[in-house]
Amino acid sequence: MEDRFAFLTEWYDPTSALLRRYQLFYYPRDGSVEMFDVKNQRIFLRRTRYDDIHQEDLFIGNRVNVFSRQLHLIDYGDQYTANKLGSKKERTLALIKPDVVTKIGDILELIYSSNLIVTKAKMTKLTWSQAADFYAEHQGKPFFNNLVQFMSSGPVVAMELMGDEAMSIWRGLLGTSDPAVARREAPQSVRAQFGTDGIKNVGHGSDSPAAAARETEFFFPSTIGHGPSNTAVFTDCTCCIIKPHAISEGLAGKILNSISAAGFEISALQMFNMDQVNAEEFYEVYNGIVTEYPNMVTELCSGPCMALEIHGTDAPKTFREFCGPADPAHNPPKDKQVRNVSLLPNTKTTQPLLC
Repeated sequence: MEDRFAFLTEWYDPTSALLRRYQLFYYPRDGSVEMFDVKNQRIFLRRTRYDDIHQEDLFIGNRVNVFSRQLHLIDYGDQYTANKLGSKKERTLALIKPDVVTKIGDILELIYSSNLIVTKAKMTKLTWSQAADFYAEHQGKPFFNNLVQFMSSGPVVAMELMGDEAMSIWRGLLGTSDPAVARREAPQSVRAQFGTDGIKNVGHGSDSPAAAARETEFFFPSTIGHGPSNTAVFTDCTCCIIKPHAISEGLAGKILNSISAAGFEISALQMFNMDQVNAEEFYEVYNGIVTEYPNMVTELCSGPCMALEIHGTDAPKTFREFCGPADPAHNPPKDKQVRNVSLLPNTKTTQPLLC
């Protein structure tokens, strides 16, 4: 019998301002999809080949684009799909500490090369109180005050990672908590490469499913609020968007490294999922001006994107020059990685997206 994976999905209908539910069926043999309208109990989309969805995109919490509809995968549609695709899937928090935030590009490359997916990300600066709350389990230990002081001393990057056995893979990438020991026992680990001591040791990883759920909720609340705020300052800067196709191809780390190597400061970072209405508003200045406008909108809401606040001398002008023409075919080879991004036209603020 042919494999078929089923998911319960939600789609926000901007015309009626309603959430509509569909069952999405994916057939891995030929990459075809089918949709069933749950409320009206009828086929909404007959089985048809669709090359823009792949099996690795199918996990709870992700958003996939099917013929311009952004579907939020909220549950498995049957036990077979849950057993086949969900048995080893884990979510974990990866927290990059203040001493190595500038190495985030290198760390992202390691994450992607380990077959993990970054589903959420945000650069933030914790207050002393927030850091103390996050590390409450260590309260009373000799290192607690130094740890909290360090974690509130500068920006951190919080990420939710997803993949098979994500917790053990991420903790393996980090290495043992003492960088000196890591350099002896696991010289390729992140802490061996970038760590200093038991507190300035690059990052944090959840040690159990319960801890992962609690820690992820701390930075990315699923109900009320937005968690610790991002680090955007909204002045003398420009906005850069790493587009969904570049995120899905694992290019975010390379792009961040290229930006930093060119002398620009990444002062804020956050992942978003844009719906069509927001994408149209974001690109409004191009509507009726460039023929690619509809395709630009479709691409921006086709999956998660990463918004960056970029600081540098006359950043709106110099960063656009750094990125080069919008068509990568007109870029020198070394610049093609960078032109997987979108720019706001000559603006000195990121506020429309990062507020």
